[in-house]
Amino acid sequence: MTPLVYLDNNASTRVDPRVLEAMLPFFSERYGNPSSAHQFGASVAACVEQARSQVARLIGARETEIIFTSGGTEADNAALRGVLGARPTRRHVVISAVEHHAILGPAEQLEREGYEVTRVRVDEQGRLDLEHLAHNLRDDTAIVSIMLANNETGVIFPLKEVCRLAAARGIPVHTDAVNAVGKVAINVEELGVSLLSLSAHKFYGPKGCGALYVRRGTPFCPLIVGGSQERQRRGGTLNAPGIVGLGTACQILSDEGERERQQLARLRDELEQRLRQHFPDARIMGDQAPRVPNTTCACFPGVSSEALLMLLSEAGICVSSGAACTSGSLEPSHVLQAMGIDAYIAQGQIRFSVGRFNTGADLDRLFEVLPEAVKKVASAGV
Repeated sequence: MTPLVYLDNNASTRVDPRVLEAMLPFFSERYGNPSSAHQFGASVAACVEQARSQVARLIGARETEIIFTSGGTEADNAALRGVLGARPTRRHVVISAVEHHAILGPAEQLEREGYEVTRVRVDEQGRLDLEHLAHNLRDDTAIVSIMLANNETGVIFPLKEVCRLAAARGIPVHTDAVNAVGKVAINVEELGVSLLSLSAHKFYGPKGCGALYVRRGTPFCPLIVGGSQERQRRGGTLNAPGIVGLGTACQILSDEGERERQQLARLRDELEQRLRQHFPDARIMGDQAPRVPNTTCACFPGVSSEALLMLLSEAGICVSSGAACTSGSLEPSHVLQAMGIDAYIAQGQIRFSVGRFNTGADLDRLFEVLPEAVKKVASAGV
């Protein structure tokens, strides 16, 4: 059987065994509804509140500022809709041109509803154009939403400066931190953000559970109504097993995060050193910009990423690409297009993202396969 080498941790991570162990009782003997009035339900509610405290501690927030969600996409939608619903006279939204589709999709829907959306430029390294941002802040701007770290390139955005510019105009800032939590230390007070989204499955917790931080005093209307849960900010029965798993994953990061980030950086640096040795013509996107320590977005000029992904997958190596196949033609990712990367280079985009459970042996296996795979795809001209 082909051994699995998983280098796609930005897409999703393996659930940490400690997280799974914490969750299991809530699928069996501790199955009560945390909103119930009886003691059985109340004991589950106490565990939910412990998880809320664990999430808050990780990002430097108050427990009352944490709203549990079904994941990052819901948290992003709730942030945008929540602020816009509370500020109905403001019809302008500012995002970056390289946001995740969990922000781009809602932004496009808002445009169809008559809102104006400004997409802030990035440079060839994927760095945010702060002057362009400042120029587009207006009296009718309701919210600014800028990701903390890009999911494709790993480039970190200057959120403190974004918040400083927005605060001068009285505009709340939301950050999609889904691909930053666990990879950088986060303190919402230091950043100055009013809202922040995170998702458990990106840092060794379960899929289907996330959270939205909403700073106390931020105007906010609930996206999901129909129950009094979450202080009437998000209706629906709480996903107790997922929330406990999320809290445990956050606690592990609070205790071990700095050491883990150093480990990830060592692996990522070794990966990039070996890429440069084997592929002198390859380009690493954003390598001159601040980046999270686990992500390498490499482009192999003239190579089809889809064909390369297929060969690597057949060899048991899991990576990803920002490219998508549309109407039979390969289109570069919106992130690389926004960076102005030539299509000949961008079509060979491969993202490697190392994680907690990767070792040097995984890199050894990658470089047993990758050179021949790139050579095969390049010679085939696909």
